[in-house]
Amino acid sequence: MIIFPAIDIRGGKCVRLTEGRFDQETIFADNPADMAKRWTDEGAEYLHVVDLDGALAGKSVNLDAIKAIVDSVSIPVQLGGGIRTLENIENLLLLGIDRVILGSIAVRQPELVKAACREFDSKIVVGIDARNGEVAVDGWGVTGGISAVELAKRMADVGVARIIYTDISRDGTLSGVNVPATASLARVAGIPIIASGGVSGIADIIAVREAAQDGIEGVIVGKAIYTGSLSLQEALREARGV
Repeated sequence: MIIFPAIDIRGGKCVRLTEGRFDQETIFADNPADMAKRWTDEGAEYLHVVDLDGALAGKSVNLDAIKAIVDSVSIPVQLGGGIRTLENIENLLLLGIDRVILGSIAVRQPELVKAACREFDSKIVVGIDARNGEVAVDGWGVTGGISAVELAKRMADVGVARIIYTDISRDGTLSGVNVPATASLARVAGIPIIASGGVSGIADIIAVREAAQDGIEGVIVGKAIYTGSLSLQEALREARGV
């Protein structure tokens, strides 16, 4: 199982939001690349980066900070936030991003996702962000008009290799991962799912690891490792079963 430390960028800084609300922001570092190096030094094998400004703008915004992260670490980085064109995808891959996460366009332009999968194969990940089982788009501010389950099935059908599932109501709340919903989504979609939202401590890592047989291949950790309620090194050991 893979542990993905999260680095959310807003205004060039490393921040965390609560339930995806931009009016509930905590700044944890002025330089996101410093956080990337910290998590790498602690043993991270993969980083999860989100361009929060990009999610609102519908295009990549914090490219300088993103490039600085890529240049500062030797592990792969997956990136989401406002990525909505094939050109944008290609440019980010050329920048050194390993996997690109598509969100809103999965709802609004599924044919573009299909084309991206044909061109970039496993480099494409779809992020499904849901509140009460219903997908939210545009920085989580708008209802997408489709259930997470239905969208997951559609994305698997167009060739998406994996999905990141975020329970918005738990994101940044330290209230626990919604393992049952994530495992159910993995079974329905038939492709690997990365869990996101609500990690509070080592019990959540254990719960996700125990659901790995259901198709959950990893979990994103954010506020818990920033506040110290979870040690990244302990989480990594638990994920590896050592």
